[in-house]
Amino acid sequence: MSARGVMVVAELSAGKLISVSREMLGLARQLVAETGGPVCAMCPAADEALAADLVAHGADRVYTAGEAVLADYDSEAWTACTAWAVRAADPAAVLIGHTTSGADLAPRLAFRLDAAAATGCVGVRLDAGMLRFTRPCYGGNVRETVSFNTRLAVATVRGGCYDAFPRDETRRGDTLKIPLDSTALRARVIERQRESGGDVRLEDARVVIAGGRGLDGPEGFEVLARLARELRGALGASRVPCDLGWCPHSMQIGLTGKTVTPELYIAVGISGAGHHMAGCGNARNIIAINTDPEAAIYKEARWGVVGDYRKVIPPLIEAIRALRRAERKSSETADTRR
Repeated sequence: MSARGVMVVAELSAGKLISVSREMLGLARQLVAETGGPVCAMCPAADEALAADLVAHGADRVYTAGEAVLADYDSEAWTACTAWAVRAADPAAVLIGHTTSGADLAPRLAFRLDAAAATGCVGVRLDAGMLRFTRPCYGGNVRETVSFNTRLAVATVRGGCYDAFPRDETRRGDTLKIPLDSTALRARVIERQRESGGDVRLEDARVVIAGGRGLDGPEGFEVLARLARELRGALGASRVPCDLGWCPHSMQIGLTGKTVTPELYIAVGISGAGHHMAGCGNARNIIAINTDPEAAIYKEARWGVVGDYRKVIPPLIEAIRALRRAERKSSETADTRR
């Protein structure tokens, strides 16, 4: 990798940078610290404030079309914008968060620019001047490391693998306008329907409660939803419940789903297969609840409960509520004494 630098494709949620995009900027800064070159960010919807935010998070140069309508992913328009930015900046690599959008954009971009692509990476490093990309394979049971001989490499990287660059509002950078062809905006959004009712974005949640085949039906997710509300967390699932229609695919966590890195991950009725752990293995604390004492999930969990979730979750909810009541009472007593 020469001193040509690195480009990061930044995604937004509710008008703000998502966590994995901040992590990609942190990774890009690590890479250019060894080779030199600029860190460029491409965000087609970035206005002046968002461009400044990208610079504060590590970008030296921001490419944007300045189109608010592109805050939500549009495959044709985002591919066109990113391709234009890459041709202008000539980076050695393009880093994209491994989100649903990123997994769609990366191969499109690589094909358009005659580049190579590696998706779902959990590690990116420099070795003898060459970029090496590590990613899970064979259902998450093995990891492979690949490198490319092409001039440009495109990679999606899973969230939680790198730290974000510390925000520095004193940083200064340049903003360049991407000329967007109107033909790239052929599709328009008519309506949006939210599949999961949670207010917390699954990838950003500090607490995630996930259910698997062991829930024995969609009604099990109603029980988990009550626990998620008590813990102010998000609701997730393994692949099987999604495939069976017990819950929407937007809740799927794992190798072919989303990657989460919460402070607390409660796995209920999940066996712990490699393809699922690939999406949650970096959680700081894992609690497993399963009727099978030999389930593989216990090898990954810090705490485990062997039992039927129907008998475990309701008392847990009541215990949490009792603790909250005690905390409120203690706080009110302390205020009265003051």
